Amino acid sequence: MATTWIKSLHVKKDRTKAKAISDIIDYVENPDKTDNGKLISSYGCDSRVADEQFLISKRQYDEITNRSQGWRDVLAYHIRQSFKPGEVDAETANKIGYELAMSFTKGKHAFIVATHIDKEHIHNHIIFNSTALTCDRKFKDFFRSGRAVRRISDLLCVEHGLSIIEKPKPSKGKNYGEWLGGKEPSEQEKLRRKIDEVLPSCSTYEEFLAALQASGYVMNQNKRKKHTTFSLPGRKPMRLDTLKGDHTEAAIRERIAGTRIISGGGITQSVPTNTTNTGGGNSRVSLLIDIQAKIQQGKGEGYENWARIFNLKEAAKTLLFLKENGIDSYEDLVKKSSSASGNFATLTKKIKEAETRMNEITELQKHIGIYGKTRDIYNQYIKSGRSEKFYEEHRADITLHMAAKKYFDDAGYGKNNKLPTIASLKQEYAKLLSEKKKLYSGYRAGKTNMQELLIAKGNADKILGIKPETQNRDASRAKNRSESHDK
Repeated sequence: MATTWIKSLHVKKDRTKAKAISDIIDYVENPDKTDNGKLISSYGCDSRVADEQFLISKRQYDEITNRSQGWRDVLAYHIRQSFKPGEVDAETANKIGYELAMSFTKGKHAFIVATHIDKEHIHNHIIFNSTALTCDRKFKDFFRSGRAVRRISDLLCVEHGLSIIEKPKPSKGKNYGEWLGGKEPSEQEKLRRKIDEVLPSCSTYEEFLAALQASGYVMNQNKRKKHTTFSLPGRKPMRLDTLKGDHTEAAIRERIAGTRIISGGGITQSVPTNTTNTGGGNSRVSLLIDIQAKIQQGKGEGYENWARIFNLKEAAKTLLFLKENGIDSYEDLVKKSSSASGNFATLTKKIKEAETRMNEITELQKHIGIYGKTRDIYNQYIKSGRSEKFYEEHRADITLHMAAKKYFDDAGYGKNNKLPTIASLKQEYAKLLSEKKKLYSGYRAGKTNMQELLIAKGNADKILGIKPETQNRDASRAKNRSESHDK
């Protein structure tokens, strides 16, 4: 059912680079398995001499970079993609495999796709060169690359109307990290992921530092060198600036301020509006385009063709999103999107209420402070019989005192409602700040969840041809039936 895995091909003691590459390519291009070679496609190389071309590119890489990794060198990567028996023909399977390879490598690496039909289930073998087409760099495997391959494959299969495994389980004999196609992340990578995890709930850089410490990281500030380091207990300390990219101190401050946006996975978003990336860089669901409305605005035939492809991909993403979130009916989608909207509205209201009260406390504390500092001067002014001379000499203090007293009167503080103490106000403020932080921890996640559900519902409405007015009328009828039944 469109299952996938990815493995790296290394040099071994008993074989050379040439032998290792030719062995795997000879196996996947076996004519008995590929209908005499008819089910083989390639990119950036000739499938008939791909092993030689792969080898030449590695020699060029060594000459250009003067680097040699010896026995640790990864020669190529092997992806296998299997389909449910009887669900896809060989030609379509090969096409899907080609799209998967192109999307995952971003067209930067040569590859071959061999579709095998010797088993009950049709499956693809994709071999892509670890050395880039430019011969100046290599593909760097990343943690959970297997998951990335699977997601791209799932999207492609949904687009072609094929089934996928919704909750795949690791193979026996492999740990979960190995099955996902990655190695244990480095200490720097762990810190990057922890930053991405805590940052959405932080509204200031100070909150971010506190959240990072609360998650187990030890923070040390070197005032002489003017930098801060973080480390897990017993591990080597790391500076944020050494993390580079979206995880330096400057980048983190920009992300908190909202001037730097990244997508899930810590990849900086640079995808233009109304574009899609099957490669998983922009995996969020986007609203389908009303093609007819755009055409009426003067869009041409080229735009129409692009929009239809865009809508097809977004429809596939929508379906995958619904599957991943366990939504198997339109009614369930309506219910969950409505619930998410209601929860987000409640959360927003609570945050605003807390902020309003915190502002009130801040203002009240300010006037209480002014009132206390100017009270003696004001009492002397009263004892002087409200002397004009005394007033002119102490105009500023008397005016501030009278303004503070008016503020208390307007706020309802008097004989029966005494002013709170500064200490009690500080305690209340601290409690509200703590509650606000807790609310914010779910605010952005709740907002994202609501937006994705509403977009998915909007897409479902367009796909099913459901108009808002029809939906509102049906909901009203259902409500009336329910009220009649209660009576």
